[in-house]
This record gives sequence, structure tokens and C-alpha cells, in this order.
Amino acid sequence: MDTSLRTALGDKTARPLARQLELETVGDLLRHYPRKYIEHATVTHASEREDQRFRPGEHVTLLGTVEKVAGRRMRHRKGHIVEASVAVGAQHFTCTFFNQPYRERDLSVGTRALFSGDLSRYRGGWQLAAPEFIVLNAGAEAQLPGLIPIYPATRKLRSWVIMMAVRQVLDLLDEPEDPLPETLRAAHGLASLGDALRRVHLPDTREEQRAARRRLVWDEAFGLQLAMAGRRASATTRPAPACPRRDDGLAAAFDARLPFALTGAQRSVGESLAEVLAGEDPLNRLLQGDVGSGKTVVALRAMLQVVDAGRQAVLLAPTEVLAAQHARSLQAMLGPLGRAGELDADPEHATRVTLLTGSLGAKARREALLDAQSGAAGIVVGTHAVIQQGVGFADLGLVVVDEQHRFGVHQRDELRSRPGPTTPHVLVMTATPIPRTVALTLYGDLDTSVLDELPQGRQPVATTAVPAGVKPRWLERAWERVREEVAAGHQAYVVCPRIGEEGGEPGEPETPSRPDDLLDPEADADDDWDGGILRELETGPEAEPEARPPLAVTDVGPMLAEGPLAGLRLEILHGRMPTDEKDAVMRAFSDGRVDVLVATTVIEVGVDVPNATMMIIMDADRFGVSQLHQLRGRVGRGVAASSCLLVTEAAEGSPALQRLERLAATPDGFEVSRIDLEVRDEGDVLGAEQSGRRSGLHMLSVLKHGDLVAEAREEARAVVADDPSLARHPGLAGLVRSVVGEAEAAFLDRL
Repeated sequence: MDTSLRTALGDKTARPLARQLELETVGDLLRHYPRKYIEHATVTHASEREDQRFRPGEHVTLLGTVEKVAGRRMRHRKGHIVEASVAVGAQHFTCTFFNQPYRERDLSVGTRALFSGDLSRYRGGWQLAAPEFIVLNAGAEAQLPGLIPIYPATRKLRSWVIMMAVRQVLDLLDEPEDPLPETLRAAHGLASLGDALRRVHLPDTREEQRAARRRLVWDEAFGLQLAMAGRRASATTRPAPACPRRDDGLAAAFDARLPFALTGAQRSVGESLAEVLAGEDPLNRLLQGDVGSGKTVVALRAMLQVVDAGRQAVLLAPTEVLAAQHARSLQAMLGPLGRAGELDADPEHATRVTLLTGSLGAKARREALLDAQSGAAGIVVGTHAVIQQGVGFADLGLVVVDEQHRFGVHQRDELRSRPGPTTPHVLVMTATPIPRTVALTLYGDLDTSVLDELPQGRQPVATTAVPAGVKPRWLERAWERVREEVAAGHQAYVVCPRIGEEGGEPGEPETPSRPDDLLDPEADADDDWDGGILRELETGPEAEPEARPPLAVTDVGPMLAEGPLAGLRLEILHGRMPTDEKDAVMRAFSDGRVDVLVATTVIEVGVDVPNATMMIIMDADRFGVSQLHQLRGRVGRGVAASSCLLVTEAAEGSPALQRLERLAATPDGFEVSRIDLEVRDEGDVLGAEQSGRRSGLHMLSVLKHGDLVAEAREEARAVVADDPSLARHPGLAGLVRSVVGEAEAAFLDRL
């Protein structure tokens, strides 16, 4: 499997595979699985309704029979044209060739061939202009498997070229060493690795293909769950500092001064966290809850229990704006309990909340570092600067990571694995609710707690998609609504996807990627038969043409200030502003001295201004639905009714507008996450984008393979409990590395 393709196939064949698809070894090629299959023996059963499934510009591969072919001179310019009518089941396609008169001989009536090209409309039907094709004589077609594989391909590297390379490799392949123990394969009815690889590429029946895919999906799920189980074991090799509860401590004093009643979910989850924090088994917990469910209060109560035990807690946020907002929120909630060393501090229980970010001035940074190092600060709030070298703590007992999806696992581990005899407890929070099967896959190393209640008085946010491109009056009305909200004493956000000419948010693309640009990675259902016509995955479906760049804060702000929002107190906020300016703007908005805040996604999470009752998101189709759900969670945080308008220029009936309308119709974060997963690339969901490498997950679907993931998790935990470093299972260690990569699998060497 590690043999170079240059050795196996020769330089001429291997070079385009490497250049076009980054396939370097035999294993790379055999893991480049077909995404669909042509059932060539039964293509005549195709329905005429299939015609509705295509779009101009799509790249397709089809297997068909030439029914008519004719050549002629072009009427309006010099040249010759050959038109072949190709039947694919009940459908007909015209294949057109320019200045290639010999194609009339190549494609005689009755010829069977595979055609590959771009679809376009021609005289009410479908046309492939100058397609590439390969003629299948009776002998060649007879040698094809019952299901012809269609591979992710490019316009320079056709699916059939990949198919022939795979066949050549399979003819030479010795039986590969199977990483799964025979007992495990027997228990779950799994095919051998060699048989699965052969049958996934060259299946004769649907049953063979399904059995092969099930084995290969199981490999990916098992490798991932082994990694999660190993990471979990690695996190518990050292004890955590015990932080027992005190009935007369800071946490009890905080509970006594809370101005509201905790929800049942907050109390239940808080009790669960408190029990684990009191012992030496490290807390490794994912706390998830919808926007506004009160995660910060739950986390703060856990941090105060740790402070009561004489230790420190860290709250790690993804941006400086959010870190500063968290510090202000914690200080406001604690009041005199959070102002140790100040005149109005609680004389008996107070601690100190210290903010530590990368852009602090030299004096402020020295003071923050001293607070952390000496233990004067019971709670340290910061960005990734907290985990840089040179930042020390007197006795770190708990790490709280807010919005885990904005961090890599290595950043979390760096805090947890700091030198010393103990490892801190870890609480990971996310306001993007995750279905159970996804949580098992993404956070399999963590236990999970869910806040499934909203505090009393929390207002639902009325959300509306605004198709400004076809109904410009709706956008005019939106600005009128902003003025009405401000006249009523409230405030509003306007969110744009881009800062301006200087670029986007630090560490993020200027324009969020369109989530519908990617295809479903799972293709083993019965409906993967398209009557002999299969789309090839190249760079995704043709993107909708963009008439202009994404709207920018630095353009929209002045336009609104001089136009529809003239006279209102308007400020802009984005991630490239100096820290003191960002902080000043956010404080002014929080204090009610700014009516309208025009911002980027820097306000996506954690910003809490109860008086803000309206949000307008410009170019909303350029954001993912989970991000839009997060953004609209910035309003509706007070007692007044709130609204969110999703402004888009997407055409009526377009997938982009339909997606926004689905989001507008549901306030349920779990349903939003399902919508998000339906249109996202699950390889990215499962961590490829965090690790910066090509994903080792090709077939696993977190939506479709939930039962299988749960099976694999139980088996993985049993294996790792018996052999934590997989020293007695080298094949499984190799499987882990092939699925999650060397960097992610490094914990195996530490066990």
C-alpha cells in the first residue's frame, strides 16, 4: 500500500494522478473511492424525469448508445460540425464535435461509449460540446464490472483513466495486511480489507458494493474512535487537582446574590460538574447548549468552586473582543466578589478577574502575568496568548474553552499538559448544538452535558429572509425598522461578511465559504443510480456567479451614516482595529451611547447587550447557517421583542435563499446544526480543516452512520483500555495514523 505509483504504474500514468489529485502511493489511489456507479446492464430503465436533475455547466459522465450521427458544414462561419444523438436510458443527449469530421466514423450508429463533458442546453435538450469519450467494444464492455465506478475526477483527468489505473494496481496487489483483528471482523460481519478494496472499485452487484463500503466506513469510524479513546486515556494519565465544594465559600456567596433563578438544566449540569471537580479524576466535559441557554453562568459556578479550593481557573476565548466581553461579564456578575484588592471588594470572599490578551500594553501585560503567576487572579480570561510560553500560573485547576470549534485540539491540550504532577480539569463549551452522533465523532474524547432549557423571559428572535435583489423595497423597509427601534430606545447591529480592502478577520477568510458548494460524501444508497448519468466531483458544483465582492464594514458603515441611518449614532467594529479602539466601541455600545453597530462576525459569540433588539445581516447567503444562528443570538437577550433580517441578493427559488428560509423557520439550534451538516463537507466537519491536511475520512457520514460510530466507539474503548498505546496492535496504530494523521496520533507515543 505504501508503494509509489511511479513504481507500480510508471511515470507517464502516475504523474497526472499526482498533479491532478495528489495521489502518490498505491494506498492513496485505492483510497480514492468511486463516488457513484453506472449500472450499465439496466440503463434502459431510466426515467424521463431524470432530465430535471441537471443544470447547465455541470460536468457529467454518461454511458450511452449512439442512435444517430451526422456531419455538416457550419452555416454562419467556416468549419465542420458533427452531431451524435446518444441514448442514455430514456433520455437523449447531443454530443457535438467541431472541426473533427472523423468523429462521424468513430461514433457510428450502435456504438456504445462512455462520454465525459459539460452540460449545456441546446434546442430544448441537453448537449455535451466536444466531450471526451472512450468506445467500448463488446469485449471491453464485457470486462467491465456490473457497476461501472465513477471517480472524483478533473477535466484533465477523466474518470475512466482513474478506473484503468485502479484496475492495473488491483491486478498487481498482494493481499494487504488487515489491521482489524479477525475476531472483530467476525463479530461485526465485516469483509477482509483486500476484498473490500477490490469490491468497492470493481463490484458486480449492489450487495458486493454495500458490503465493501460498510467495511471501509467501519475502518474510518474505528480509527477515529481509537484516536478519541486514546486521547481520553492520555488526558487521565495524571490526576487532576481535587477541588471540593465549600458551603461557606465564594461559590455559595455568588449563588446567594444571583438576581435570577437557575434553570433546572443549569442546576443539574452544575451538580454533575461539581461532583467531578471535587475528585482527582480529570474533568473532560463538553458543555453544549443553544444560544442564550446560560452556559457562562454554569462555567462561572464551576470556576468559583475551583477558586474556593485555592486554585485558579482560565477562560479561553477565540477573539480579543470576546475575551474582553467575557471579562466584563464575569466582573459584572460577580460584583464585589470579583474585585479583590479594591475598596468595595467583598472582604471575606473576593477574588480577582484578570484579562490577558496578546495586544495588551507592556505595563498591563506585566501586571496580568504577575496576577496569574502569583495566584492573585483566581480567574484569568484570555485568548490563545494564555497558552504561550512565559505565561505561568500558581495552581491551575480548571481550563474552560469557549467556542471549541474555533480552536484546535492541540491548543486545548497545551494548557492541559503543562508541567507538573497534576493536569487541570477541562470544560469545553459550544453554543452550536451538536447531534449526538456528531458529538461522538467530533468530541469522542469528552463526556457531554447539554443545557436544554432557556432561562425564563428569554425572547424568541423573529427571523426573516429578505431577498433584496428581487424585492428592494424590503431592504428600504429594513432601514426604516432600524430607525423605529432606535426611536423606541433600543439598539441594532448590522453585520457584514468582510472588513474592506485590507481583508477579513484575522485567521479567517474574507468571505465565508458557501456551504452548498460541496457534495454529499455518501453515495451507497439505491438512489445513486442516475440512469447511467453521473456527475463527477471536481471542484464542486458550479458556483452561482457573483455580481460583486462581499459587502464590507468600511463601505456599508459610511453609506448608512450618510443615507438611510443618517442622524443616528453609528460606529463600526472589526477585528483589525486596535484593541483599545475595539474595547471603546464595544463599551459605548454596551452603555447605550451607540445606536447602531456595523460589525463583522467579531460579535458572533459572547457579546451580550440586552438593549439590542434588531440585527440585519448583509449578504447572509455568504455565511453558514450555524454562524447565522450564532449571530442572531446576539439579540433577544432582554425583555423586548427582537428580530433578525437575513438580507441576500440570491435569486428566488435558489438553494441559497431556500437555506436562509429554512433557518428563518426554526429557532432550534439542534435543527440548525442538522441543516448545516446537510450542506457541509463532512471531511471538514470532522477536523480536516483544523489539522491543515487532507482528511483521511472519505466515506464516514456523521448523519448516516450514527449506529456504526456508536459500535466502533464501544470496541475502541475496550481495545484502548486493554492496550492504551496500541503497542500490541501495530495494525490498529497504523489505522489511526491513516485516519487522523501523524500529528493527531502523537498521543500514542506518550502512553
